[in-house]
Amino acid sequence: MTRLSSNTTLVNVVGLLGAIILLYVYLSSSATGFLNLSNQLGLLRQAALVGVAATGMTLVIIAGEIDVSVGPAVALSSVIVAESVHNWGLPTIVAIIVTIIFAVTWGAVAGALRARFRVPSFIATLGLWSILRGIGQFWTNAIPVPLPDSDPIMNVLAGSIFGVPTPAWGMIIIFLVIAFVARRTSYGRSVFAIGGNAAAARLAGINVARVRIILFATMGLLAAISGIFLAARLGSGNAGAADGLEFDVIAAVVIGGTAMSGGRGSLIGTFLGVIFITLIGNGLVLLGVNSFLQNVIRGAIIVAAVLLNVTLSRRRSSQSED
Repeated sequence: MTRLSSNTTLVNVVGLLGAIILLYVYLSSSATGFLNLSNQLGLLRQAALVGVAATGMTLVIIAGEIDVSVGPAVALSSVIVAESVHNWGLPTIVAIIVTIIFAVTWGAVAGALRARFRVPSFIATLGLWSILRGIGQFWTNAIPVPLPDSDPIMNVLAGSIFGVPTPAWGMIIIFLVIAFVARRTSYGRSVFAIGGNAAAARLAGINVARVRIILFATMGLLAAISGIFLAARLGSGNAGAADGLEFDVIAAVVIGGTAMSGGRGSLIGTFLGVIFITLIGNGLVLLGVNSFLQNVIRGAIIVAAVLLNVTLSRRRSSQSED
């Protein structure tokens, strides 16, 4: 079983690397300005927005769950940190801590609804999606909340370190941490076990409810981090920001080879899936594709990529059984 999973992961990784290389070659020759340094740095910033949340989503989906509240969670987090600094007069570091506490709390509540009351995670987080979006828009009247221009911490978060955007460094560090947790800790092994068979995991002594609550609390934490990075980049908190982000996050994870049924997934695949999704979005803009058609094309490409991965995985599975 382990060998099969490793072979499937390798197929996904190789396939995604090939697709990314082809995209780079095509966009370099067809999209004006694609290889410009400013555009490449912009790609890294956008990839970080998707990637930070996608790391947590990978574990959530491996556990056989789903979280569709990511977009509003990121947007509301940007509002909370901006409100904390602009209107409440809190120091920036305290505002960041307050934002994280709020986000972890609402994530844990969603996890408790799933773990303690057996509410399907899709329903629990769909309700959370509406609640968080509504709170943000009601709170701000859908008007951006500005951050001080001279805030040193936000300037660092919006800037670069050694020429690489700070959010990209954050994404890489979070990927490494989550990858270590997934593969080298008992908690990570519990996530895979629950996704494979929750009843068997419970009989084996795993506290399934606790693992699920931690998973969704972690999603809240990562949404807060993404929201803080977004607020720093925009210079404000915006309740209408990150619209549709949850679809890019889930698509990146699934394209990366994580099974929607749970029990199987790869952080490396998710990382490449994030790059793939980001390249598609950036390329469509640079190619001047009609904005109404962009979602159609992105959706078609994502479905095709997922179908290809599923086909390759099934073929590899049948060959292993033979």
